[in-house]
Amino acid sequence: MAVFKVFYQENSKEIPVRENTQVLYVEADGVPAVRKYLDDRNYNVELVQELSEAYLEFEKQSEDFKVEKVNG
Repeated sequence: MAVFKVFYQENSKEIPVRENTQVLYVEADGVPAVRKYLDDRNYNVELVQELSEAYLEFEKQSEDFKVEKVNG
């Protein structure tokens, strides 16, 4: 499994505004699994980016870093 950084807007019905972009981290087998995992949330997903080991270590330094895991 890999860790993905997801950039999203909280409401898929509104026009995206860069300043409102949120981020979450998901551990999954691939981008399709991440998108399926987030499907029931009303998010406008802008980008799903797989993190390299170095990038992941950098992100872990943030006190807001939390990983959601895709079950199954």
